[in-house]
Amino acid sequence: MPFLDITVMPVPTANKAAYLEHSRQTTPFFKELGAVAVTECWGEDIPDGKVTDFKRAVALQDGETVAVGWITWPDKAVRDTAWEALMQDERMMALDMPFDGKRMIFAGFEVVAEN
Repeated sequence: MPFLDITVMPVPTANKAAYLEHSRQTTPFFKELGAVAVTECWGEDIPDGKVTDFKRAVALQDGETVAVGWITWPDKAVRDTAWEALMQDERMMALDMPFDGKRMIFAGFEVVAEN
């Protein structure tokens, strides 16, 4: 069953190009270790919620945009092995993140239905 790593993060709007470049630099590392696809999304229509929303989830500040991304893995075992390797990969560690990683939300999800 496919497995997804999903991230939600605040990115300075002026850093959109740097954010996309960061993705272009890291995607080969993920694919080298078995990822099927890497998807990046830039917030265009992020409504304010009554109880919670994407903006509050990442403590969005003026001049920032919510970005969402996911890595599709063939299964959780491949993902777990890949992340162990990635956390030791000097190429990955050498990259600067063009966003505030402390306000990034991330989690792994098992795909249970695709319609």
